[in-house]
Amino acid sequence: MQTAPPVLLPLLRSGLQARILALVLLSPDREWSLTEVAQIIGTTVSTVQREADRAEKAGVMTSRRLGNTRLVRAAPSPATGPLTQLLLVTFGPPQVVAEELGDVTGLAGLYIFGSWAARYDGVDGPSPADVDVLALGRPDRDELDEGADRARRRLGREVNVTVRSLDWWRGGDDALRTEILRRPLVTIVAAPETTGTETTGASS
Repeated sequence: MQTAPPVLLPLLRSGLQARILALVLLSPDREWSLTEVAQIIGTTVSTVQREADRAEKAGVMTSRRLGNTRLVRAAPSPATGPLTQLLLVTFGPPQVVAEELGDVTGLAGLYIFGSWAARYDGVDGPSPADVDVLALGRPDRDELDEGADRARRRLGREVNVTVRSLDWWRGGDDALRTEILRRPLVTIVAAPETTGTETTGASS
């Protein structure tokens, strides 16, 4: 099914195309099977195959066969670098935030919220100047700050991290939680559903 051009980067044909390209091009040293891409993006293998065919014809993706498995990766072409940079500053935040903040000690959940998450979900509006991140649990603040700074440098935009407890996430009733849950939310690390003691980190 044809989807509308993505709000974040409308020069591309669809949001699905942008997510597939971002996943592959933003990890230039990695090969992906079509099944892996489909599982991560949440679509069918046949759809990924069509997009991979188009990207390969455009010279920004290359592929090879390993038995019955088709592996794709970023192609070393003049078009790949500029397109990768565009994808990084538009569709890159989930991948960059996951890489830089996903393994912080004491982290129990990680989400992108606010304007960037809304644009990613297709809600129209101006291009976000920053990325709002919600970190749950008791994350190590030094690791969190260092990771946010690395993400900021990679994305070329501010990365604002809000820290809250798991108890707040599960049952808080303040205005911030209400607003976050009312609008689109991009899950990076899903918080555990069950109640219990939070993961302990060296937070301060």
